[in-house]
Amino acid sequence: MYLCIQTNQKFHFMKTIFIAFAIEDERMRDFLKGQSLLTNSPFEYVDMSVKQAYDTDWKNKVRTRIRRSDGVIILVSKNSLTSSGQKWEIQCAKEEGKKILGIWAYSDDRTNIVGVLTKTWTWDNIKNFINSL
Repeated sequence: MYLCIQTNQKFHFMKTIFIAFAIEDERMRDFLKGQSLLTNSPFEYVDMSVKQAYDTDWKNKVRTRIRRSDGVIILVSKNSLTSSGQKWEIQCAKEEGKKILGIWAYSDDRTNIVGVLTKTWTWDNIKNFINSL
């Protein structure tokens, strides 16, 4: 998933964020999208996700979107440990030198991914990450 995010503070340029998630956590990705539509949300959302995951050109499409992104947010859950697509997206983001933030997709799941700083899912954590880009 590819997000264009702008914080609600003056003089901030729109930031483009790639969202890496396990397909089993698609509902949480949709929740992030819905959350961004709330009027008091600290960010705005534009969906630029790759619609046909795992087609023959999937990795090229994803790499292009990650390159165009200012940063990457990873939705982390137990599903992340077995998601080959999400693992590839994380590796690609690292190869492209992108700043990465993991956010736990569920309050009762504190799965860790080696090499990924993961925080609780709060607007402040997301906003602070975006503002740091």
